[in-house]
Parts: sequence; C-alpha cells; structure tokens
Amino acid sequence: MIVPLFRVRHSPGGKTVQRSFTRIVVLSAAWASGAAPLFAREAAAAKNEPAAAAPDLVLSNWLVIEPVGRYGRAAVHTDAIEARIVAGRWSAPKTGDTVALPDGAKRSWQTAAPAEDGWLDHAALRGGYAFASTTVDAARVMLLDASGHSTVYVNGQPRAGDPYRTGWVRLPVMLQPGTNTFLFHCSRGRVRAKLVDPRSNLVLNPSDATLPDLIVGESVNTWAAIPVINATTEPVANLQIKASYDGGETTVNPAPVIPALSLRKVGFRLAGPAPTKSGPVDVQLDMFSSDQPAARLDTLKIALAARDVGDRYKQTFVSKIDGSVQYYAVTPARPPAEDVARPALFLTLHGAGVEATGQAAAYQSKDWGHVVAPTNRRPFGFDWEDWGRLDAMEVVALAAQELNTDPRRTYLTGHSMGGHGVWHVGATFPDRFAAIAPSAGWISFWSYAGAHKYEGKSPVERLLRRATTPSDTLALSRNYLHHGVYILHGERDDNVPVDQARKMRAHLGTYHCDFAYYEKPEAGHWWTNTCVDWPPLFDFLRRHANPAPHDVRHVEFATANPAVSATSRWAAIEAQIHPLDVSSVKLGLDVKTRKLSGTTDNVARLALDLSELSRPRHGDVDGEQTDATVLPAGDALTVELDGTTLENIPWPEPEPRLWLTHVGDAWTVSGKPSPSLKGPHRYGPFKQVFRNRFRLVYGTKGSARQNAWSFSKARYDAETFWYRGNGAVDVIADTEFNPDKDRDSNVILYGNASSNRAWAALLADSPVQVRPGGITIGRRELPGDDLACLTIRPRPGSDRALVGAVAGTGSAGMRLTDRLPYFVSGVAYPDCIVLGPDVLTDGGRGVRVAGYFGIDWTIDSGDFAWRDQ
Repeated sequence: MIVPLFRVRHSPGGKTVQRSFTRIVVLSAAWASGAAPLFAREAAAAKNEPAAAAPDLVLSNWLVIEPVGRYGRAAVHTDAIEARIVAGRWSAPKTGDTVALPDGAKRSWQTAAPAEDGWLDHAALRGGYAFASTTVDAARVMLLDASGHSTVYVNGQPRAGDPYRTGWVRLPVMLQPGTNTFLFHCSRGRVRAKLVDPRSNLVLNPSDATLPDLIVGESVNTWAAIPVINATTEPVANLQIKASYDGGETTVNPAPVIPALSLRKVGFRLAGPAPTKSGPVDVQLDMFSSDQPAARLDTLKIALAARDVGDRYKQTFVSKIDGSVQYYAVTPARPPAEDVARPALFLTLHGAGVEATGQAAAYQSKDWGHVVAPTNRRPFGFDWEDWGRLDAMEVVALAAQELNTDPRRTYLTGHSMGGHGVWHVGATFPDRFAAIAPSAGWISFWSYAGAHKYEGKSPVERLLRRATTPSDTLALSRNYLHHGVYILHGERDDNVPVDQARKMRAHLGTYHCDFAYYEKPEAGHWWTNTCVDWPPLFDFLRRHANPAPHDVRHVEFATANPAVSATSRWAAIEAQIHPLDVSSVKLGLDVKTRKLSGTTDNVARLALDLSELSRPRHGDVDGEQTDATVLPAGDALTVELDGTTLENIPWPEPEPRLWLTHVGDAWTVSGKPSPSLKGPHRYGPFKQVFRNRFRLVYGTKGSARQNAWSFSKARYDAETFWYRGNGAVDVIADTEFNPDKDRDSNVILYGNASSNRAWAALLADSPVQVRPGGITIGRRELPGDDLACLTIRPRPGSDRALVGAVAGTGSAGMRLTDRLPYFVSGVAYPDCIVLGPDVLTDGGRGVRVAGYFGIDWTIDSGDFAWRDQ
C-alpha cells in the first residue's frame, strides 16, 4: 500500500528504500490475505470515515523477580538477567523459573497482581524485574504508556523508562502477530503499563511541551517545543509545524527527520506584536508535509500565558548542548531592572522533582537583583552535574546578558539537590560568583547518594575512579576561597541529614575565613519558602562582590578537567599531566617587578591572560581619578614556576596571552597551542561527546541483527536523553550522514568499523579500532566477539568537535552497551574503555582496558591500564 504523505529516508534495518514523495506502509500477512489493515485509521481515512480507536491493552498478568544484580551510580553493574540477554540466551519466564546468581544463590519468578488502578506495587520491584506479555492477531503499532520503570525490553529491544513516574512517556512500539513480551527493570517499587492506539500516524504530544511566557508590551520572538511521535515503521522527513496565535504571525517550522517508531522533541518559533493584556494565549499548531501542505497530519491547541511586566515569567532559549529548546524562570527585580543600575543576579538551583518555575516562585522580588532559576534540564535532571551544570552556566550567561546584570554581583544559591548544586557549581566555576549559599545541600554522591567509589585496588580501577573526579566536591573545595559562603540547614532535616552541613562547616573552618553558618532549630527539610528566601542569607550576599579583574593579584585555583572548567581570573589550566587527576595553581603577580610566580600541581600547560591587567583602569584609585594600567604592555616579563625562572619574556603579541608548557621537570614559554592538542575546547572523557549539538549515527552495513541493534541503541539513547535531559537529538542512518556537513558538531557512531559506513570517514585514523572479532588498541589486540567499547577522538576537519563510538565486536558485545548508564549524573567513563560480558557477573573485574589519551591524543603519551597488568 502506498500512501502519498511524505518522503522516506532509510529503514532501521539498513535496507535502502526508494527516495520519493511517498511513505511505504509496512503490511502484515493479515493484510495480504484481506484481513484488517495495519492502521485502522488509514482504512477509515480512505473511506472518509472517522477512525475507530482500538481499546487499550492493559498489561495485567505479571511475573516479578527480586533483584538479580548490584546497581547504583557506577560505570558498570551486575545483572544475571541482562547477562542472559547479552549472550542471546534469555527467554520469556514462567512462574517458578529460577535465575542463578554468581554467588550460587537463586531468584524465582512469581506471579503478582496489579491494583484496580493498574499499578503493580511489589517489594521485588526495588531493583528487580517485572514481566508481562500480550497477544495480537495482526501486526500493529501502539503507544506503550508505562511508568515507574527505568528500562523496558519490548520484544527484546530496549526502550526508555519513566523512573520518576511523570506519566508522559508514550513510545510507539511494533506488536508482532502472536505473543509480544515486555520486560521491565524497576527501581522504585511499582510499575504500570498499557498499550494505546495512536490517534494518527504522526502525533503532536502536548504532555511534555516546553513553553515560554509572553510579556505585555514586548514584541514576541521566542521559541517553544513539543514532542512529535512517529507511529510508523519508516523515518519521516519533510515535516513542518505551523504555529499561530491570535494577533501573531504564522510561522512555518521545518522538523528534523523523525526516526521510525520513535519520538523527537521539535522546536517551533513564535513571533508577533506585543500582547496588550495579561492572560491565556491560545496557540494553534498544525503539522503537515512540505510535499503536501494542504494535508494536515495532526493539529493541537496549546495555551501560553501573557504576563505583566514585573511578574514572574519563563524565558525559553535554544541550547548549544543539543539545539533543544529549554527555559529558565525569572522573579524580576522591583522596581523593574531598567530603573536599577546594573542589578545583581541570583542564580537559584532547585531540588529534586521541582520545576524551575516553582523554584523562582519561592522568592519575593528583590529591590537589588533578579532571581533566575535554570531547570537542570529536568526537575530531577542531572543533580546539577554533567548536563545540569552546563544548563546552569548556559542560563547564567544568557540571563546576565538579557537582564544586563552586574558581572561582579552574581550569586549562587539553591535548596536540597540544588544545595548540592551550589557546592558543586560553586567549586567548579569559582570566579563566576561573588558568594554562594547552599540550603539543605548534600556534599557529594559519595557522602549522600550512595554512589560506588572505586577503591583503586588495581590500575584499571584507579583510572575508572579518576573519571569521577569532577564530582568530588571536597577535592575542589579550596576554590571556595574565591567567594563568601553562607550555609543554611534545618536541624531536624529528615531528607538531607544536617551532618552534611556540619561536615562542610568543619571543613571550611580549617582554611576559610569568610563563611557563615545557620542551623534552624527544630526545622525539617522544607520550612516554608523562608528556607530559601532567608533574609540573613541575602544580607550576606549583599556584602560581597567580585573584585575587578585588574585588581586580582593572586590566583589559587583547582580543576578536575579543563574541558569542564579551566579558568579562574587571569589563569587557565589548559592541559594536565595525568588526565582527570586534580590540577591546581597558586600564582601571584608583582606589578612593580612585572613578575608572575607560584607553584603548580599536575599542570602540563598553563595560559596567563594579560588583557585585563594591561587595560587602563578608569576610575578612583587611592582617592585619585586615574587611567593607570596595572601591567602596561610592551616591557618584558619574568615568570617563576615550581623553581624554574624564565626571564626577559617578550610581551605576547598580538594576543596578550602567555602560554607556558611543562616539559620534564621544567617550564618553558610556548606559542599558542595547536587546536589539534587536548585543551579546554576539546578534551574528554567519553561523556564529553554528548554536547556541542551532537548527533547519533547508526550503522546499516552489518548483518540484519547488527543493523537492528544499531538503530535500536541510537533510538534508546535519544529517548533516554529526551527523558532525562529534555533533549532533542538527531538520529541518522550512516547512509544519510554527510561528514563534510556541520563539521563542528559532535558525532556518536553505533556499530564498528565494518557495520557503520561513517567509521572510515571519522575514525579511520583512531588508534582504537573495533571490528568483528576483536579490538586493536595501539599495538595490542583483544580478541573476542562479545567485547564492548566506548571511545572518543577529535573529529577530522574540526578544531573543536569530538567523535564517539558505542561499539561492539559482535552482536553480544553490541548488546553489552545497551544499558551503560552514561546519561546518569555522577557516572563517568574514561576516554576509552573495553568491557567483557563478565562485567555483568563480576562487576569492575570485567573491564578489560581503561585509559586516557595523551595531550596529543595518542596512547603512548596517555594513561592506559589493562586487566592483565
């Protein structure tokens, strides 16, 4: 059956289909024999009749099993059921079937019944599995509406879960004639699931829209986004979303390709004259194909809010991380910002499960600054680490520009998970904030969240542990010397124990002289809005301001990764001797002798930015008006580092920036480094590839099974990043990927050198080569068809983009990557890691290789460890 709707690109199994202005509807055997069509709504449309919705299929005959492994916030986990799936030996369980654990213990499948509301509550589901099946007579696409699970295998393919029970995860799945299986992994004790007939082949899903507020009196030019569900078995191209509202313009927004049986959040622009009054604003959305603009594929009406000037509002923006539409919330200063000379900016980080709008609403308007609440990409998001940290810093830069705030009076505060975010973000970017103020904040994943910490008993474990250093709050805590610190906590907090605050008070007391501590007697975790909008806290902030850049004479700064944070004031740690060990500098400037001196630890390359120091100082200095320069350009400089003295260094021109490189036991002056070397612009480790408007490229050159895995895994990653990070990621077949296009975007390849056509263009020169039957790493070979590999490299033709590979040496090795939790905050991987299937039984002992490339991206200059060492 050929339906003239839109253009086809490529099937997930790798079979090329004709490029034409059509969609090929996949038909079941039942259709060929004259039975009902795959989509009843299409048959109804052909007869110009309304489609009859199929009844929901509620999954109710459950089997459950207690946990069969060890999970948590770690790079690898154990799981006896997943081990069977990876090996290709898993089959649908029956009541009483057992699963053997590595220690000899056994777990049994048992029946369980849901409550009347459809929820299955069971103690086994705190880390265990739930299994259900359903039978259909003919192939059909339905939406899996499930909640409470972390992952589900649908007929063996992994799909994203809804562990936080949001209720808006509806994924299109293909039901095959006969029995269809659903294996849910759960962590929070309950699950529910049903299958729903989609109202059309392409669905605008309003349940997860990202929407701005409009401001009365301000013209409209902003962004919004909505998920689009593709309930067909082919990728969909040439879609457009038309957006309009009363009095506004009609915008036509092209959508990216929506992969088969998947969803993608799609941005659309809103434009028009300024609203004249506050209240609801209805926006009409119509989806159609550019090939047939008269044929409307779906339609939806959504409501925005127009706010009066001075009211709290949401501001949307397009993120540089992935090109998705995100938002932040603002409680503006009163009087309005234009009447306040360079107002302050208070960046406030919300707790787990809290929307940014709710966080901003907890504050009364201030007369001296704006309260700005980023989202962490989701209410649970990333604990203000990883992409949550990126979101916070993206928002603070955008809001500072939009609101014209004073760069010397930017402050950081937050509650609970957001309090942890204050400790983490404040230590990572210390020179951005004049003072920080955590409320009910926990210190780190290890002190509070039960994260696994590698003890470093083997060389491999030591390198795995090193990857987590950016999450180690205490390792970076001397960075708090940059600013004042106010600690607030409730004495009876039953969520985040008060010992977290007391430990930080004791720790700061050993070296910090500008911090305040208040423990509210008898108070719990949330004691009304006062626990964030605490007057003494804001009085403390008001007394602090960052120094002017040209007034800074001393810099003490530490970083775990230059790609995360490299710079404080005028010093930048651009490269490390040992990647992801803590690197630090203590530097001083004597302006009279034009001498910079100090000590470093684990620093391979240091940059000194002299631009602010050589800029004239306009204003009052020691009671006199002056245009004096702290460090006039032109004359020679002296640098003394770690006992090495470098004299008569010419003033750097044309760029007033001095680079120094650590060679052996000494320092030398070096020129501007080549962008081909590791640096803040491109460094690692592996998770760094998921930024910079990254896209996912699946292979279609392997076997049918490998091609199906490649598409399924790329789709799973895109779904997971959407769920956890409100993301919007392109999923592209290797046949559609053009390596010469968008060269500065990061790319992740799925497959190996033989199964993914893009490998030759992007990874041919990599010292890590994954092929069927084995992996080559430098001069060493690892044979096996069940090995998995994660690795990164610089993208050819770009000075800043990365290429990553999610690779396997065979079908088992590919499946081994399915549930690696790289989108979980605090979980970290090195630049390169090779896993064997025994990780699922033996944990970290199953890691074959872990390593970091050197500054020149070679293995010989890097740090690599092998299991057999």
